Amino acid sequence: MNSLLHDINVQDMILITGDIGGTNTRLAVYDLAEGSFIDGAIQIYPSTDHASLGEILKQFCGQYDGIGAACFAVAGPVRNGRSEITNLPWIIDAAGIASTFGWRDVALLNDLEAIAWGIDALNDEDICTLNAGNPDPEGNRAVIAAGTGLGEAGLCRAGGRWHPFASEGGHADFAPADAEQVRLLSWLSDRYGHVSWERVVSGTGLPDVHAWCCERLQAPVPAWVTEAADPAATISEAALAGRDEACRGALDIFVRCYGAEAGNLGLKQMATGGVYLAGGIAPKLLDRLQQGDFMEAFFAKGRMGKLMQSMPVRVVTNGRVSLLGAVAYARDMFAG
Repeated sequence: MNSLLHDINVQDMILITGDIGGTNTRLAVYDLAEGSFIDGAIQIYPSTDHASLGEILKQFCGQYDGIGAACFAVAGPVRNGRSEITNLPWIIDAAGIASTFGWRDVALLNDLEAIAWGIDALNDEDICTLNAGNPDPEGNRAVIAAGTGLGEAGLCRAGGRWHPFASEGGHADFAPADAEQVRLLSWLSDRYGHVSWERVVSGTGLPDVHAWCCERLQAPVPAWVTEAADPAATISEAALAGRDEACRGALDIFVRCYGAEAGNLGLKQMATGGVYLAGGIAPKLLDRLQQGDFMEAFFAKGRMGKLMQSMPVRVVTNGRVSLLGAVAYARDMFAG
């Protein structure tokens, strides 16, 4: 990050903030002096319709004056102000964007880290509790988000404040929990070699799980799935409506695996302050997540079962949380 970032007068700044994902790019304008997003200045662009973030920014930013800086949450690892988006052929370079648009500085952070920054900006109505647990106000927190991919992050508590940090845990090895999932792992391994949690628990993974379920039922993948604009959403809708056995089986596996990996993350980060489910999928599946098998898989950690039951588990229903987090991150950096 450019050292000029610390020389900006925050009270005079209009900030461009964005959530850059494999499916959609969401951009917003935030008035740091007023402490709010500018009305009507949140727009969503299909990422795959554009060659780069810069192309979208040229469309978006021309109508606003006084932009001083930008902060983008990106779906990929960030190293030295640069990121290659995991599920999109884009390379985003903070210094390059700053130079192109004449902004005093540009900051990048991982999208899950941004969500972690945004947790404390949420209100009660932005969260739905799956497990009340016994929250420790000084305990670590974990964030997991299934969307186009599977993101993970955390917050550790030190020095009287939260310290969000990014990870790429969604790309760690998938671990089957029963014989059915062992067979799924073998099938995915034949296709991809390495099988990560993202290969199962994501919008890109669910169609593969569904294809495996169809194969087990000795049925072809139907055209209404393969030709759908969003196959994962189509599979989920059919499963929830009880219209298709393979869709229902795929969603059942998805939910159990999501619960298992959320529990793994909570255990690894000792998240006694809470495990937060974010991303685009969990709010849409809220009723399904409340049916019990998600939390059953979350709790199933052997001798650590009692510890797992003490962890609050909450679904973030505010779709702006990553934008709020990017603003919080920018405020922290600007105040440095």
